[in-house]
Amino acid sequence: MRNPQRISIALDQETFRILSELKDSYSSVSELFRELLKFHSKFKFLEDEDPLKIKTYVDMLSHGEHVILDIDHWLAFLRFISSHPEKEKFWDMHRKISESHAEEFEGMEVEVILRRLEACNFFRISIKDGEYTLVFGSDEVKEFVRKFLEGVFEGMKIKAEIKEELAKLRVKPLRD
Repeated sequence: MRNPQRISIALDQETFRILSELKDSYSSVSELFRELLKFHSKFKFLEDEDPLKIKTYVDMLSHGEHVILDIDHWLAFLRFISSHPEKEKFWDMHRKISESHAEEFEGMEVEVILRRLEACNFFRISIKDGEYTLVFGSDEVKEFVRKFLEGVFEGMKIKAEIKEELAKLRVKPLRD
């Protein structure tokens, strides 16, 4: 077996601090760097992605409590529900689910909650002057999210004004 290649590297203070935190988890600094390089090579395609969004996906999908669903299927479900004679039963269940999410979201800021829902592709979000504009692709999704947010905010005792527009919701948290 050939001798391994040896290299020298220079680290800035922040990178050295990170190295110091990580090195005790490995048998050597060389092993750490080999593993880091393999990891980076394998997941390089994620470099330009939002780390918070990736974390949200992993958190949601890895525990089996969420699913990935084609948008056409999602809209078909919502359209079916909106025309169903017993649609109020669905909205009652939806309300109870939003209340349980209020417990799950305990301590989260409004923006974190909205970013989590944005990661689900329910809407695109823009923020200006402390107001969140949620832009939707369909009225059914807008109604679903509006009712969900009302339940979550009520359960979390968050006072917020939700204004409905043609393809948007404007969410403005209110200060006491």
